[in-house]
Amino acid sequence: MTTAGAVTVIIPTLNDEDWLAEAIDSAFAAGAAEVIVADAASVDRTPRIAKAHSARLLLAEGPRARQLNAAVQAAAHDNLVILHADTRLPAGAAEAVAAALREVAFGGFRIAFIEPSMRLKIAAALINLRTAMTKAPWGDQAQFVRRDALLRGGGFREMPFMEDYELAARMKPGRILPLAVRTSGRRFLRLGLIRTAAINWTIIAKYSRGTDPEELVKLYRR
Repeated sequence: MTTAGAVTVIIPTLNDEDWLAEAIDSAFAAGAAEVIVADAASVDRTPRIAKAHSARLLLAEGPRARQLNAAVQAAAHDNLVILHADTRLPAGAAEAVAAALREVAFGGFRIAFIEPSMRLKIAAALINLRTAMTKAPWGDQAQFVRRDALLRGGGFREMPFMEDYELAARMKPGRILPLAVRTSGRRFLRLGLIRTAAINWTIIAKYSRGTDPEELVKLYRR
């Protein structure tokens, strides 16, 4: 039975043993009433870590959008937060999400990066500026949504990539909370700030022109 004001945090996973424990712990510390790990057949310790940290383990077929839809249906509560395994919720996040979802249907958090780096501070500032202007937070900003609104729109689009971008475009304007999640910036550090931003915006431009998402996955991974 769902409880008014309670929050379910959903974490989609695939071989995320290095990050998952802290994500789950941050969700419970932030006030989540339930954490669901929707796992797509991980072959590492991800399922064991989920259980050891008191999350509810849900085995679901990929891609990530399909994992999320299965967890949305299974969630005990109507206030939902989608948390990536390498992202940490801040203290008070659940209460802030529940309050926001009494007024709006969708939103997200500001962002900060876990790794200490001036480049990442610049990247976070640019992401937060973009989000303030568009009101369309992406997946690494812990999107939150009311289940009824999500289901009325057909849930997550079961595409191989960019389901978070599609949701934000469909649901905006969203509420951007003043709290910041902390996420890993390892991709920015590996590829560089300018190159990573260029790849991201190239993918968005191609998506807007109707490029097959399978091709976009290849571009992202390359």
